[in-house]
Amino acid sequence: MAENLRKLVSSETLRSMHDKLECWLREYNTNTCDQNLNHCLEVIEQISKVQGQFFRILTTTAQEGGHYDGVEIIKSRLLPWLEASFTAASMGKPVDSKVPSLQDTFDKERHKEAGARDRDKQQLDSELTSTRNQLNQVQDDLAETEKTLEETKNRSAISLLAAEEEINQLKKQLKSLQVQEDSRHRNLEHRSLEHRGAEPRGSEPRTSEQRRLDQRGIDKQGIEQRTEVISDYEKQLRTLKDEIAVLSAEKSVLQGRSARSRTPSPAPRSRSHSPSRSTSPSTAVVKIRSPSPNRAKMSNVARKAALLSRFSDAYSQARLDAQCLLRRCIDKAETVQRIIYIATVEAFHVAKMAFRHFKIRVRKSLTPSLSGSSNFEDAVSDYIICHLDLYDSQSSVHDVIRAMNVNPKISFPPEVDFCLLSEFIQEICCIAFAMQALDPPLDIAFGADGEIFNDCKYRRSYDSDFTAPLVLYHVWPALMENDCVIMKGEAVTKRGAFVRWPCIVTIHPKCLIHNGIQCDL
Repeated sequence: MAENLRKLVSSETLRSMHDKLECWLREYNTNTCDQNLNHCLEVIEQISKVQGQFFRILTTTAQEGGHYDGVEIIKSRLLPWLEASFTAASMGKPVDSKVPSLQDTFDKERHKEAGARDRDKQQLDSELTSTRNQLNQVQDDLAETEKTLEETKNRSAISLLAAEEEINQLKKQLKSLQVQEDSRHRNLEHRSLEHRGAEPRGSEPRTSEQRRLDQRGIDKQGIEQRTEVISDYEKQLRTLKDEIAVLSAEKSVLQGRSARSRTPSPAPRSRSHSPSRSTSPSTAVVKIRSPSPNRAKMSNVARKAALLSRFSDAYSQARLDAQCLLRRCIDKAETVQRIIYIATVEAFHVAKMAFRHFKIRVRKSLTPSLSGSSNFEDAVSDYIICHLDLYDSQSSVHDVIRAMNVNPKISFPPEVDFCLLSEFIQEICCIAFAMQALDPPLDIAFGADGEIFNDCKYRRSYDSDFTAPLVLYHVWPALMENDCVIMKGEAVTKRGAFVRWPCIVTIHPKCLIHNGIQCDL
């Protein structure tokens, strides 16, 4: 390549071409047309020779660069020039130096790509900043949650220590009462012996059999009194142990939540609600028990927590067991769920009636001894709380089964006997009876087929139509405290015909009974 370039520089072609051009310019006006054309063709021939030499140099230079060197230069300089030259030659126009070359096009594309990359970079930076802010917020929320859990755990520990201290005090009181009872028994024996010694000599001496009977009567009375006192304190101890068990369970749950909250999560938790059904109704947060001299009021929160736990277990476990029993006899899931819901509602109704009768009997029995006392109602409540085991749950089970047998929606199914649900009904009756002893008492919400779905009271079942506004039937009742929802129930919502149970119409001579509603004719 250097040799060819040297030859081109040493040749007189370019110099002679300049001279010819100057001569042609001087003689252009005096020459004929043929002469001017000859001069032009000579110049073109010389230029083509020089171009041939330049193209040979270009080819040699490109070969020396290898396969890839020089490709960008050829694309950006040679190809646009050739394109513009051929286009101008084909259209008869002169070569325009203002035609954009491929190099300019490439530069523009590079600028565009650089601008796009800058925009993407700025967007990624903004997203990274927002993600970091979200991460900082999540970390702050996590720290606040850990602090709240730690405070709740400390309060639970304090309540647990208070309960243990109370148990120790009750044990001490029990021992002191036992000592007092023993001393009183010894005093009674001593007085009886003194009384026997003070009898007149002329009276007939008692026989050994009579003395033995008197001694047995005294011993029996002392034993009965001592047994009554001991049983009362044992019940108090059992109640406090139940409270301790509830507080221990709360403490373990809080520790588990604290441990789970300390584990890092790969992504923030989504707040969208899944249509799947949860395993149990949501339980309310149990408040910390405050010490009080009244045992019933003192243990009200702990008893409420235990009953809520039992009601939740009845929903998540006992209800499913009852469903398994009924599915052996009934294939339709809707009928099974209706039966269990009606059994639960009837159990609460019967248990509330039984509690009212029980409270009336307690009032009558305590009226002679505590009539006119200012704490009469507290005494009645204490007695009911201490003697909840006197509730005849078996009788309530029979009442519930009788009510289910006459219910128009599920009455007398030929393939099942409601006695299969005796254990489930008995558990619900016991829970409902104990809930009436709380202050304030707990009750279930009223539910009717075809009512408007209330998201505050119920959650939809997994097979529900989540756009339907009306309740087809209920699966589990909601638990209420006055007008506040403590635990949500479960309901099934479907679009279309939601009233699928036949109406029962009974014709009487003077009235019409339609679904239990009497209308005079």
